[in-house]
Amino acid sequence: MGHKVNPIALRIGFIKNWQSMWFAKHNEFPKSIEEDYRIRKFIKKNFKQAAISKVIIERLAQRVRIRIHTARPGIIIGRHGADIERLRGDINGMVNKEVSIDIEEVKEPSLDAQLISENVALQLEKRVAYRRAIKRVIEQAMSGGAQGVRIVCSGRLGGAEMSRKETYKQGKIPLQTLRADIDYGFAEALTTYGLIGIKTWVYKGDILFSKDKEPVAVVEAAAEDKDKKAKEAGGSKEAPAA
Repeated sequence: MGHKVNPIALRIGFIKNWQSMWFAKHNEFPKSIEEDYRIRKFIKKNFKQAAISKVIIERLAQRVRIRIHTARPGIIIGRHGADIERLRGDINGMVNKEVSIDIEEVKEPSLDAQLISENVALQLEKRVAYRRAIKRVIEQAMSGGAQGVRIVCSGRLGGAEMSRKETYKQGKIPLQTLRADIDYGFAEALTTYGLIGIKTWVYKGDILFSKDKEPVAVVEAAAEDKDKKAKEAGGSKEAPAA
């Protein structure tokens, strides 16, 4: 099952949440879904260089709130906020409702699965060797604090006549553990040989809940570092004189 189910969809309601958070009546549901699709496609198309991770859409009565998670917020905001105002006007014309846009910066782009996939796709379009590109982003993610990374690249790799799939993995990816915080991303690289798909899984640690039902992030690497420092502190003490 782990090879077929989106790890984010599997964890919705447990440690993950929907990217479209609204309720609609039966006859308005298809229209709202189509509007969400058009909004995300429009934002992605007009801000390709902004490294957009995800777009969260919330709907109220006559208001649409859009939260854009990006690694380069300055590109979307523009000089003196001109670009974001233009974007707000364009989306307002698409949905005919009051639109508010919030920009949230992605602190660690090397740990975001969607940004990793898009980074590899961009390098493949620039004719960088796919093995070199994948190994580079895996090293960056592991050095950034990831517990495990897996990247699957499929298509006419290296211009081969027969398409194939290659998997690169480092660390562990517990797909069936629901408390495991696993991020998933997908991107396509349009090369001269055709489309190459890149799927990325990033394991960031476990998320446990306290008695108050508040999520508490638990990263195994931090615990190991703490134990290591405690042992070093204990071993560095001078032995008492006999």
